[in-house]
Amino acid sequence: MLDSVSSRSAHRDNGRWDHHCIPRDSVDALLASWAARRPELDFSPVGVIARLGRVRSHIDAELSTLFAAYGLSPSNFAVLVTLARIGGERGVSQRRLMDELGLTSGTISVRIDRLVEEGLVTRTPDPELKRNTLIALTDAGRELFERVVPAHLGNERRLLSALSAEEEEVLAALLRKLLVEFEGSLPPHAAPLRLGLVLAPAHEAITMRSSVGLPALPALLVRKAEEGGPAAGAGVTTGDLLTRAGRRELRSIASLYAAIDDAAKSRRLRLELWRGNESRHVTVRMTHAEPVERSLAATPGVTARGLHVV
Repeated sequence: MLDSVSSRSAHRDNGRWDHHCIPRDSVDALLASWAARRPELDFSPVGVIARLGRVRSHIDAELSTLFAAYGLSPSNFAVLVTLARIGGERGVSQRRLMDELGLTSGTISVRIDRLVEEGLVTRTPDPELKRNTLIALTDAGRELFERVVPAHLGNERRLLSALSAEEEEVLAALLRKLLVEFEGSLPPHAAPLRLGLVLAPAHEAITMRSSVGLPALPALLVRKAEEGGPAAGAGVTTGDLLTRAGRRELRSIASLYAAIDDAAKSRRLRLELWRGNESRHVTVRMTHAEPVERSLAATPGVTARGLHVV
């Protein structure tokens, strides 16, 4: 349940938020049970992780019901919609499709086999690359896509109907913030050099430091400091743990980019870091002051693994 501070804030919003009046859910009951049984343990992460899982199970069931009405499984729908998005008349390579969906070669082959049998896609040799295979939608596949996607989008809108547009935007932003910590991020090709660092996210930093007996602090771990880069020039080195930048706690790459934005005018970014068990402060002189929003970093894809290049 939200605490009294959140409740007071909700009331000050003149009715915009109703979070202080949300009924208790099954996870609240779970947390209350554990609090009574093991009061010395902190179960607060369960409040987020369990809700993500339970909401996902409800949504998956609803989506599957709709797909089944069109003769599709969720996995087959994912292939069709991806082909419609990235494939042209020529089709797309099976390797590209595999990467887009985050699947193994064996799994994607099985799914393509089924869709070929159903007449929804074709699999043909690539005339330009003999070892490559091209996957394309058939006319029947395109027609099915055109029928199912409007229904699917309407179904998703229905499933989110308990949220206002503002709440939906806030939830999407928080989920994006969390997801990018698992997928990692890269700056745009022409983006200015900001720090010259490769960073591991907080959840990986906790694991790595714990494995060598160091305090498990939720912060960004330096995996590489580019020689000659702004951060290396300030004394940042591989293995350092970045805990604060300016006024911001560095639990996420979003917080670091926000701190860089804060320092755009002065072009000086003050970092607090831990080297082993020792706390240090350094000031990075940034050579570029372009606002972050003009060249936002992005994930390299669903198969990426959690490193941030800054």
